[in-house]
Amino acid sequence: MEAKPYLQQVPAYRPGKPIEELRRELGLKGEIIKLASNENPLGPSPQALEAIIKTAPTVNRYPDGAAFELREALKETLGLSPREVVIGNGSNEIIDFLIRAFVSEEEEIIISRPTFLMYERFVRIAGGKAISVPLKEMRHDLGGILRAVTSKTKIIFLDNPNNPTGTALKIGELESFLADLPLNVLLVLDEAYFEFVRDQEVVSGLSFFRDDERIIVLRTFSKAYGLAGLRIGYGVMAPKIATILEKIRQPFNTNLMAQVAATATLKDRNYLSRVQRIIWEGVDFLNRELVALGLLPYPTQTNFILVDLRRPARPVYEALLHQGVIVRPMDSYGFENCIRITVGLPEENQRLIKELREILQ
Repeated sequence: MEAKPYLQQVPAYRPGKPIEELRRELGLKGEIIKLASNENPLGPSPQALEAIIKTAPTVNRYPDGAAFELREALKETLGLSPREVVIGNGSNEIIDFLIRAFVSEEEEIIISRPTFLMYERFVRIAGGKAISVPLKEMRHDLGGILRAVTSKTKIIFLDNPNNPTGTALKIGELESFLADLPLNVLLVLDEAYFEFVRDQEVVSGLSFFRDDERIIVLRTFSKAYGLAGLRIGYGVMAPKIATILEKIRQPFNTNLMAQVAATATLKDRNYLSRVQRIIWEGVDFLNRELVALGLLPYPTQTNFILVDLRRPARPVYEALLHQGVIVRPMDSYGFENCIRITVGLPEENQRLIKELREILQ
């Protein structure tokens, strides 16, 4: 029995190793800190934990397939109509929905390189093709992307801010880009890290998606909202596009715990501001200390920092690993001299700098 031919070229996804697996492999005894996956180091909102505990006795029942309470919380928090929202098992699932709905075999999406890897992965699984346009000065090359558009182009995916660089597009750049973009091409703005943006000239697609039906915005509860382990996110779009995606969505695609935790987190008015304060202070601390070490941290609008070590990064990554500090090497993204550091708690950031200083000396 043979699978579809194009699946033969798609490698299985391999996530990062869990902390305990690394502990066993390396024989590490002390505390291991993970600053590799852009997770929220503070943990979930206390209100989310309370909601999970309260709901746990009812897991024998199916969840609300429409996620009514979560949609209502998004309406109250962001002013979104339930008809404009599609809830997914992580925002990854919305990417999958979009490609399955709009990209046929041999048709194309356009992405930057490097970028979030799931765009290309999903389109290859669907038999389509990802056309990649290299970043220009660590930013999306919008002119290059427009020049790459052909009659086969169906969707353009822009992670804003970009992963792994942390750079973000300003409103003027997006407006000019949309003015030149063909009317039959969808633009997906993946705003997984948008809650960490500090630049006032960077404006969310939520501010103008109603003015242009081509615009789709992706958001997640995995980063700023601290629910990565529960897998829940959402897409915001014109109701007619949401109606199409709802035909693809499985009846109970998001679990009960994820729904109640996400809803409670949105209602916790103090949680997000506390997370932002900790992350922004951590970014500022790490930038100062990394520069003092003679390294080059790139400006970021996220909860992670791309750092040029000015030397091959793989040996430094391995040395940090043996000291119980996990960061992300960037050679697979084409940045041989770089690592990506997730901003952690203050004590985690301090330990990272201490270990880096000893390794580099």
